[in-house]
Amino acid sequence: MVRIDRVVTRGGDAGETSLGDGARVRKDSARIAAIGAVDEANATIGLLRLHADGAVDAMLARVQNDLFDLGADLCVPGEGGDRLRLTDTPMVRLEAEVAAMNDTLPPLTSFILPGGSPGAAHAHMARTVVRRAERAVAAVEGLNPAVLRYLNRLSDHLFVLARVLNGNGAGDVLWLPGANR
Repeated sequence: MVRIDRVVTRGGDAGETSLGDGARVRKDSARIAAIGAVDEANATIGLLRLHADGAVDAMLARVQNDLFDLGADLCVPGEGGDRLRLTDTPMVRLEAEVAAMNDTLPPLTSFILPGGSPGAAHAHMARTVVRRAERAVAAVEGLNPAVLRYLNRLSDHLFVLARVLNGNGAGDVLWLPGANR
């Protein structure tokens, strides 16, 4: 378990921070950028949860916990040991949730513009931030491949969830190609 006695440590004042194994790295390293992008994705899901309840809120709570596990994996380079490593189990759960949600939706006949209900708009925002995190994570050397798989499925999950939050697709904002020519 984690115990935090002090938040202000001054350890990062010179532009470096510590990884989970104690190694010091520059704050502009690819690994720290990826950890920050995942943290930002988690925060956007926290905002999305303001527009969720019941089963949807429970799904998003699990996702937030998964993202902390993913961050723990990212903060310790290398393989093996007794440290926390993301497995494919959460990704498989996401796939099942996507399939279950998608079964309630009509097929897409157009691309969807981000928007609709406040919850759907926040889900689309979270989806784009997760995609950015995925790109940042892809730049990290020696990465656990389950991390990228999870982020890829999570963006799909958030897209389908946005449709669910838009009245099961009824409130989707459809792209009208060339509509403003």
